[in-house]
Amino acid sequence: VSVLERQIFDFLGYQWAPILANFIHIIIVILGLFGTIQYRPRYITGYAVWLVLWVTWNVFVICFYLEAGDLSKETDLILTFNISMHRSWWMENGPGCTVTSVTPAPDWAPEDHRYITVSGCLLEYQYIEVAHSSLQIFLAVS
Repeated sequence: VSVLERQIFDFLGYQWAPILANFIHIIIVILGLFGTIQYRPRYITGYAVWLVLWVTWNVFVICFYLEAGDLSKETDLILTFNISMHRSWWMENGPGCTVTSVTPAPDWAPEDHRYITVSGCLLEYQYIEVAHSSLQIFLAVS
C-alpha cells in the first residue's frame, strides 16, 4: 500500500526513475509473496536480493533530496531521465504550501512551463520525500 501511494505521487510529479523502481518493486513483492506462500526458495532469495537493491535505491533518494555530496535535487537527468522538467509533486502541493505565479516570466524560463514561487509550506517537499524513502527502508528491513 505504501509503494502504491508513492507510485501515485511520483506519477503526478512525472519522476520517471522512481516510477520505474516502484513498478519493479510492486512486481517483486507479488512474486515474493507468491514464493513465501508456495515455499519457492528461488522466489524468496530473489526477493531478498531485491530488498537489498530497494534499500540502496531509497538511500540514494534520501541522499539526493538532502543533497549529500555532489547530488543536487535541481538536476533533471537523475529522476526524470531528462525527459521533463517536473519535480516532486510535493513541491507545489505540500501541506500549507501557497503557489504564486510569477509574471512576467524571466527570459531564461522555458516557454512551456510556468514560473512560480512556493511559500508557506509547513514541511518542505524534500523532507516528505525523505520520509517516504525512510518508510520504505523501514518496511524492507523489517
